Amino acid sequence: MIAYVTVGVDDIARAKKFYSAFLPALGYGLKEGPEGLSFALPSQGGIPPISPDFYVKPTFDGRPASAGNGTMVAFEARNQMQVRALHAAALAAGGADEGQPGFRASYGPDFYVSYLRDPQGNKIALFSSDPNEPGRDG
Repeated sequence: MIAYVTVGVDDIARAKKFYSAFLPALGYGLKEGPEGLSFALPSQGGIPPISPDFYVKPTFDGRPASAGNGTMVAFEARNQMQVRALHAAALAAGGADEGQPGFRASYGPDFYVSYLRDPQGNKIALFSSDPNEPGRDG
């Protein structure tokens, strides 16, 4: 099980604007500290919180942050409508489009996804694979 994911950024304020445009809608709460931003799903009545947490932080070595080639973090949305809405919100909050919401031929018939770059260049996916919604073939 993945416990947490961290992306490095050089501008915490820009990153906060971008990630706050869609992560709260997916249930993530935000804690800010001198070490950066921590987004986590809430715990439910004594049950440990759902993993993974998502951290947005300056680099540990002090050098400029860079996006990993081939690295991507994906967040699951409730449905296709939410994928579209959150993609638009993230673009309005400073993100860059890497792939408009829609189906991709290389994935299953129900996998609906959009791709973004955060202001630092980290690649983010927002997806839904709800089999109760119309699929690529229907």
